[in-house]
Amino acid sequence: MKKIATKKKMVLAAALAGIMSFGVVGASVSMAATPAKVLQANSQMKNSSISDLKNDTRTFSVDKDIETKMVKFTNRYGFEVAGHMYLPKGFDASKKYKAVVVTGPFGAVKEQSSGLYAQELAKNGFVTVAFDPSTTGESSGSRRNMGSPEIFTEDYHAAVDFVTNLKFVDPDKVGAMGICGLSGMAITAAGSDSRIKAVATSAMYDMSESISDHYAGAYYTPEQRELVKQHIAKMRDEEAKTGKSIRGAHELGVNNERQVETFDTMFPDKLPADANAVIQDFYGYYVGRAYHPRAINSNTSAWDSTTPYGFFDFKLMSNIDELGKTPVLLITGDKAHSKYFSDNVYARIKGEKEEIVVPGATHVDLYDQMDKIPFARLVDFFDKNLK
Repeated sequence: MKKIATKKKMVLAAALAGIMSFGVVGASVSMAATPAKVLQANSQMKNSSISDLKNDTRTFSVDKDIETKMVKFTNRYGFEVAGHMYLPKGFDASKKYKAVVVTGPFGAVKEQSSGLYAQELAKNGFVTVAFDPSTTGESSGSRRNMGSPEIFTEDYHAAVDFVTNLKFVDPDKVGAMGICGLSGMAITAAGSDSRIKAVATSAMYDMSESISDHYAGAYYTPEQRELVKQHIAKMRDEEAKTGKSIRGAHELGVNNERQVETFDTMFPDKLPADANAVIQDFYGYYVGRAYHPRAINSNTSAWDSTTPYGFFDFKLMSNIDELGKTPVLLITGDKAHSKYFSDNVYARIKGEKEEIVVPGATHVDLYDQMDKIPFARLVDFFDKNLK
């Protein structure tokens, strides 16, 4: 109860300080000019819905000129994916627009960074959809917060199903974008989906590498890998016996005593004074200025403890040569601890590619810092390549 009370105080304090927009900045959404039923009539996807956005809990400054609707669509496995659709200023359902689908970071929700990116692209004339990956946020799944490289990639395909079946979207002008840990899924989806004409990433993380082999400079030894595999096998057996989900770390550490390090919430209520700068950055975003109760990373939960299985089983972007001529834009920061992920992927891409390294930007800066995110160049990229 103490933790819950602490979180409530944190949310209230942030809201009063004007840091968050829980129904305050976004209150004008109910004044949307385009009826949801008009948009729904323009959808050709049977298993989908479009409705007015209620109980707006977005964590960034909401632009009242950009109409936003709640959307839901079903992926190939039967998961119902929930998203927000952003419409350009002066939207006209009789016209044809370019579209971009976007999600991420890993453990975030559509009300956070992906929504901000979607809104900014909509301000520049795109129809956009920011969505919650399956089992997270408002998307379906009886087993909650189960990360999957395959299903999360499928969610991108399903989002493309949704936008290409909107009569006001040109189906030949659709792009995809991934932020942080969903970047690998965006690129993987683009490798097999010919409908995705361009793909961009920001603050890329390769979750297959990060989960199954830890992190650059701290890779698992063979012994550590075996200890981690034994740990997740134990978690899986316990879940099978109890029929219940067990929370745990998606990226498991191994200490000097050969013990696997895990947790059931992403951060402690209060960071220790000696917490490193990267942890402080994440904490400041997820538990501070962008706190959202449905976000795993906002300390409300953790991933299901068996999440690592999918990432040990399958590698993201193994089909990277299938991108062919699909243009790729990678955005990173020169101070981002994750920069090497973008560098490595850039080196592997054989087709049209560009890497933007933002001076002075950390990994988390690229989530929401408007003076650091190169939105103008991102817009130019999609304008140029969604012809």
